[in-house]
Amino acid sequence: MWDFCKIMNIVIDSGNTYSKVGWFEGDKLIRYTTRLTFGELIEAVLAQVPEYILYSSVSFTASDFEKALGKPLKIFDLTPDTPLPITKNYDTPQTLGADRIAASAGANFLYPKEDLVVIDMGTCITYDLIDKNAVFQGGMISPGVKMRFNAMHSFTKRLPLVEPETDPELIGKSTRSAMQSGVMNGVLAEMQGIIERYRHKSPDLRVLLCGGDAAFFESSLKPPIFAVPELVLIGLNRILTYNVSLQ
Repeated sequence: MWDFCKIMNIVIDSGNTYSKVGWFEGDKLIRYTTRLTFGELIEAVLAQVPEYILYSSVSFTASDFEKALGKPLKIFDLTPDTPLPITKNYDTPQTLGADRIAASAGANFLYPKEDLVVIDMGTCITYDLIDKNAVFQGGMISPGVKMRFNAMHSFTKRLPLVEPETDPELIGKSTRSAMQSGVMNGVLAEMQGIIERYRHKSPDLRVLLCGGDAAFFESSLKPPIFAVPELVLIGLNRILTYNVSLQ
């Protein structure tokens, strides 16, 4: 067995523009950094060369990444065929987003043998159910906060582009405040309603909240809600250690 307490891992969540990187010692997240360009990502990895890397990207391929590093490192590429510590019960596993499966793996690692729903508040809002048997059962995809503001601005001639605010008034007294209420209170009501429906199916359900827009809502949701900002990185590291253990 590998002694993960003595192994430094790096996990990479790379989007179309920027990358997010987490450094782990065993299961412990030591530090992380965000909004790295591809060049900055390479510099960050080479500044502290790890024992293992898990690379998850929608832009540069793993071979592009390895070539840019310029040295042979132990890199695992997260693909739809990568072995996972959870099971996927999903009709189209090849189209399942890496962030969704990573967050689900992280949730199951933190709270094993529990029914869980993960709400990830990024560009889109995803609601994913992982049952007590570590089976990813699927979920929902909904427009995210900024997507809703952008849609109102883009598809109308007079509505301005508005930035999100925490706890807007329910009854807006101006166009901007009405838009704030419509989006922010609308998203909150959506989440509360969906959580309630999930809990109707599983009364002991634990809800985990992550993603860039989670901070706008975590204090407004009825407990018990657990905010885990770096859940995706935790899940990527869990997938990495699982694959190393299979070697």
